[in-house]
Amino acid sequence: MVIIDVKHFDALIFDLDGVITQTATIHSRAWKQLFDEFLIRQATETDGPYVPFDLDTDYRRYVDGKPRIAGVESFLAARGIIVPTGAPGDQADQDTAHGLASRKDRYFAELLTHEGVHVFASAEPLLQQARRHGMRTAIASSSHHCAEILHAAGLTALFDARVDGIDLDRLGLAGKPAPDMFLEAARRLNAAPARTAVFEDATAGVEAARAGDFGLVIGVGPAARELDLLKHGADKVVANLREVRLKSAMR
Repeated sequence: MVIIDVKHFDALIFDLDGVITQTATIHSRAWKQLFDEFLIRQATETDGPYVPFDLDTDYRRYVDGKPRIAGVESFLAARGIIVPTGAPGDQADQDTAHGLASRKDRYFAELLTHEGVHVFASAEPLLQQARRHGMRTAIASSSHHCAEILHAAGLTALFDARVDGIDLDRLGLAGKPAPDMFLEAARRLNAAPARTAVFEDATAGVEAARAGDFGLVIGVGPAARELDLLKHGADKVVANLREVRLKSAMR
């Protein structure tokens, strides 16, 4: 259990996928579809071995929490593959980083339409609790679908600010593990990082919050990932948001 004294904190910033909604699994499957198709084609063209994208190890290590372009380039570089960066307007059938990212986005949108948005049961109670204590809340996600996911989940009104993948491109912010997104969210909340707690399930996001000198960095994940999240900078790790309580020392 993690207890946050509201006398010492003014705001809470949350990652979306894997913390508020269960869309992280949809992202990972969209990445796997993209990379496996690409790797199969590469193996056929080069007569080399085909090693599929690993839904757990590769997703967590190379793409989780990062902007799409960074995820494409990070994973392919790990396999010794370099593709042209391309440009934002590249089509989904182009083998550039932007083209592959666009293809991944298409796969994600298809899966999301088919399966819908599932919210972690522990998320809304904590957000409502924050409202009762007068705390400000924000979402900071690299996803370009952040707004539509929040709308579909019925959670839009519970966040005072949103910084997402669209803002990342529009404002030229560096993606996680750089702290830019979290710092921009804190700025929009008019909250000092030292008086703000961040919730993240990705190691890149935990590193970003730590780099931004936030007052409390809470990793969210199963016990098997606790040491990894702590190693990358989390102060505490919880299995889900049900293990977080907001309280005033005066009460």
